Amino acid sequence: MVTGGAGFIGSTLVAALLERGEDVVVVDSFSPYYNPAAKRAALAAMAGPRLSVVEGDLNDLELGSVVRGADAIVHLAGQPGVRKSWGDDFLTYTRSNVDATQRLLEAVTKHADGARFLYASSSSVYGQAETYPTTEDMLPQPVSPYGVTKLAGEHLTSLYAESFGVRAAAFRFFTVYGPRQRPDMAFTRFLTSARDGSPITVYGTGEQIRDFTYVGDIVAALLAGVEAEGALPRVMNLSGGSSVSVNEVLETISEVTGRPLDIRRLDPVRGDVFRTGGDSSLAQRALGWTPVVPLAEGLGRQWDWVASS
Repeated sequence: MVTGGAGFIGSTLVAALLERGEDVVVVDSFSPYYNPAAKRAALAAMAGPRLSVVEGDLNDLELGSVVRGADAIVHLAGQPGVRKSWGDDFLTYTRSNVDATQRLLEAVTKHADGARFLYASSSSVYGQAETYPTTEDMLPQPVSPYGVTKLAGEHLTSLYAESFGVRAAAFRFFTVYGPRQRPDMAFTRFLTSARDGSPITVYGTGEQIRDFTYVGDIVAALLAGVEAEGALPRVMNLSGGSSVSVNEVLETISEVTGRPLDIRRLDPVRGDVFRTGGDSSLAQRALGWTPVVPLAEGLGRQWDWVASS
């Protein structure tokens, strides 16, 4: 079962599971955060007897019947985005990222005993980390409401593991990119602007550094987590190891696309950190996982997807 299975990472994971011959149940609300038609089209392309789709909000569905029989639940659903998580919108984040996670864990506890539960968290929980590369034993200090809700989901996951024996683990994703990436995310915006010859908006100086992780590498870690027999660490970083500045990314995009870029700079956004960089040694030891797609290659694949869309 994959929650948020029509989204960027979710649909990529679903495709990989189906290719391996698994039966997959997707649960997705098809929220209008970005074009629901694009999400429906992603699932339609994979339609077949092994794929079932349950449309609805995790806060509203009767989850017992949905999770019953699942041997693994990958919880990718949630409200994304640092910039929109302030103010009145925070209620959407608590409902989607905290309340929904608690309801799902309750259902797993009562109706899917023994199932593996994998929770998708974010490097946003670290905030302005004290050291880099950042390890899981660093004190999380999120600087955005979004990061606060993802950290709350982590704590709920650990709580149900400790209290009810749920076979749970949380992964902290570091800036995931690749084909199917959401249209609001930086790489899709940059590549689409390069394709169309339109201005590229960059918030801040562009010297901010991110640890970018290719979506295929993230999926490989999730598959390894699903297949793991024994107990897993409660929280693991998944980072691509390619910590570079936004300006360096833009240079690579210009090289990959063969096009000049029209860059416009705006003020930094509240809640954006200056740097991220994760140490994935724990995931490598626990899962035998190592990211294999370098940034330029991954950007080339994403460019092929953008250019053909």
